[in-house]
Amino acid sequence: MTETTDTQANTQDQTTSTGDNISGLNINDLSTLRNIIDLASSRGAFKTTEMTVVGAAYNKLNSFLEDVAKQVANQNTNPESENITVSEQV
Repeated sequence: MTETTDTQANTQDQTTSTGDNISGLNINDLSTLRNIIDLASSRGAFKTTEMTVVGAAYNKLNSFLEDVAKQVANQNTNPESENITVSEQV
C-alpha cells in the first residue's frame, strides 16, 4: 500500500515539476482520434444506436481542437500575450 502511494506521489511530482504529460498524449494524438472517428463512422463501423454517443464525443473533441487552434493562432499573432501572468487573490 505504501509503495503504491509513493509511486503516485512520484508521478504527481514528475508531472508538476516538468510540466509535461507523462502519458505522452498531445494535441496531435487528439486530432488523430478525431480523424479515426470520422473515418470509422463513414465506413459504417458504428451501429445506429451508437451514433448519438459517438457523435457527441466527436463534437466535443472537435470543439476542443478548434479552440486550441484559435488559441495557438492568437498566440502567434500576439506574441506579447505570452508574457501575461495571472495573480491569485488570497
